[in-house]
Amino acid sequence: MATVISKQIRIDARVPHDVYETLCKASELSGVTINQFLVQSALKEAQAVIEREQVIRLSVRDWDWMLDLLEHPPKPNARLEVALKRYQKTKVGA
Repeated sequence: MATVISKQIRIDARVPHDVYETLCKASELSGVTINQFLVQSALKEAQAVIEREQVIRLSVRDWDWMLDLLEHPPKPNARLEVALKRYQKTKVGA
């Protein structure tokens, strides 16, 4: 059985005393150490930021509109036809 060794990184932060006191109180009320509280809080916020930036949310109306476009795409207009021909020329030359 393989043993997994987890490398831990240390993060230091300097905060004003009143911020520290607030964090201490919150960690005590949560029943965890201040370090655990900081890591859990920071991780939760980091995951929320990542999800907010990487997940696209659509309303039901927009979802239906997108699916309809995928199932019934519009015919290319003149500008798209020109762009496609230009792309194909550069693709062949490359």
